[in-house]
Amino acid sequence: MPSPAPEASRRHLLAATAAAGLGLLTACGQSSSRADSAPKASPPGGSPASPSAGSGTPGPSGSATAPPPARPKKRRRPELPRGGRELFPHHRLVGFCGLPGAAALGRLGTGDPEQRAAQAEKVAHRYAAGREPLPVLELLATVANATAGPDGAYRSRTPAATIRRFHRLARDRRALLLLNIQPGRASVLGEVKALRDWLVHPDVGIALDPEWEMGSGEVPGDTYGHTDGHELTKVARYLSGLVREHDLPEKPLVFHQVATSVVGDQSALRPQPGVALIKSADGIGSPGLKRGTWHQLVKDLPDGLHTGFKLFYEEDAKGSRLMTPKEVLALRPQPEYVMYE
Repeated sequence: MPSPAPEASRRHLLAATAAAGLGLLTACGQSSSRADSAPKASPPGGSPASPSAGSGTPGPSGSATAPPPARPKKRRRPELPRGGRELFPHHRLVGFCGLPGAAALGRLGTGDPEQRAAQAEKVAHRYAAGREPLPVLELLATVANATAGPDGAYRSRTPAATIRRFHRLARDRRALLLLNIQPGRASVLGEVKALRDWLVHPDVGIALDPEWEMGSGEVPGDTYGHTDGHELTKVARYLSGLVREHDLPEKPLVFHQVATSVVGDQSALRPQPGVALIKSADGIGSPGLKRGTWHQLVKDLPDGLHTGFKLFYEEDAKGSRLMTPKEVLALRPQPEYVMYE
């Protein structure tokens, strides 16, 4: 049995909290249906229907003449919440992570969601630094559990009603919704595909937490999980297919990495059209410790990979302090996604 990871206390807390269910999760929940999806917005510039052909104006002979055929309207291509179809380098993503009712899983799970979304907006503007701030709500859609559950997958799926609620909130705030996956022993690609009905929207992306991706015989909370460049490429390729099929704007694919061992064979990672790959440096500690983790994780960064940085409101501040936006923006390369848990 592998020895516990350095942040064992936090990991056991998270796994125990997730396993408790908190009345929100289903052990073998189902993916949302199209009926569960947020209603599609009316096309911009929509107008009432044109009169029928039979209601033309009378001609010289007194007979009705058909009106000229209506000029076909040019379809507006789907865009990101604050305009445009590419994330970088125009935008900087900043937001909160969590699950309602589960305070241990992040800031988004505490208090009123609308107030948290408004707070995320304010924090995002502190990171603008010449870019367009794009707020992010990173909702845990698949949560690793310390118990196997009915299907033995060691994970629970967030109900469609909760995802729908946060998708509507993201739309109201012109924010991105990222669906975070802690797969346990379930297939990562299988969990992504289960969220397809949400991913066909232009304002929804994926965040992977491979720290919680367990192999056979491994239990969430006991050891770090693992992924590799090949698996990440498969997920990126699937998202790229959705982007192409539905003419979507660029879609973010974040993977959080707490240690070098969590993502193997990174050189096998292949960027895919229409997908912005973001490697987010995880890890708890003082500003000095977090800078050390950052430099270790961004060393020899593959081409086409963007960077992210995770901060912990409570854990980072224990015995130290939270890094300031100025300190985070001083990191090189400069993070393009900043997430608070």
